[in-house]
Amino acid sequence: MRTTLDIDGKLLDSVVDATGEKTKSRAVNAALKEYIRRKQVQELIDSWGTIVVDDYSDDALRLDMERRAFLDSLGKDSP
Repeated sequence: MRTTLDIDGKLLDSVVDATGEKTKSRAVNAALKEYIRRKQVQELIDSWGTIVVDDYSDDALRLDMERRAFLDSLGKDSP
């Protein structure tokens, strides 16, 4: 998508150097992608401790033991 922007020339040159891209367009796209990635990482960090995760490990262990007992009762090897 073509867009006309008024960008500081020195800043743009710095972005091209920092990204190592060969064109200004690629450098700007790389910088924008990195900005979005960092923003998403920060949002994830900010949400630390606010996400509730149900722990079903005890239930899974119990069900696995029941499965193994059932297989043993059939005379089949369990893994």
